[in-house]
Amino acid sequence: RLDAPFTTVSNVSSASDTPPSSVRHCCPGRSSARALVSVSVVSVLASFVAAGAFAGAAAQPYLMDRATVATKMRIAETAAGAITTLWSYTPENMDTLSDRSSKYLGGDFEQQYRKFVDAIAATNKQAKVSSITQVVGAGVESLPGGAAGTEATALVYTNTTSTTAQSSSIPAMKYLSYRLELKRYGRDWRVTRMTTVTSLDLTPKL
Repeated sequence: RLDAPFTTVSNVSSASDTPPSSVRHCCPGRSSARALVSVSVVSVLASFVAAGAFAGAAAQPYLMDRATVATKMRIAETAAGAITTLWSYTPENMDTLSDRSSKYLGGDFEQQYRKFVDAIAATNKQAKVSSITQVVGAGVESLPGGAAGTEATALVYTNTTSTTAQSSSIPAMKYLSYRLELKRYGRDWRVTRMTTVTSLDLTPKL
């Protein structure tokens, strides 16, 4: 409480029954001024507390939005990194493709991709197949629960160029887009499912 002590006219002792005029006119003025100061301080503090509460309430959605945006950025970066790694290889590094990709994959999809690579590795190495995938766009399609969510869907758009020993002078070019389903594993996001949305052959026809 901010109750400032002050003296009223009734507390001033005097030799006569009627207080001197200086006391009658002076002391009440001081009492009113001090009371006014006390009320003003309380009002200022109340306004400050109210403003602080409003600022805190207004900042909470902003902070939540920032956390959601940061989470979406991390998901999009993971999705882009996964697609780039999964579909970029040469005959020299084909044997380590599954291991390089494993940090982006989770659930059954990791084993499915490893089996797929094992099935094509020998043929691709023999034909000297090289593939370079460039991501041209990536974004989060859905993130239920916002920053606290554990599942997400992302879209990734790519240009992929492939060559073989027989077609090194005319590379095969494709525009491909993928939909990825991701799950949170601790602090990381991993791809658990991938489907092709668009596939356009852009190889020059001679």
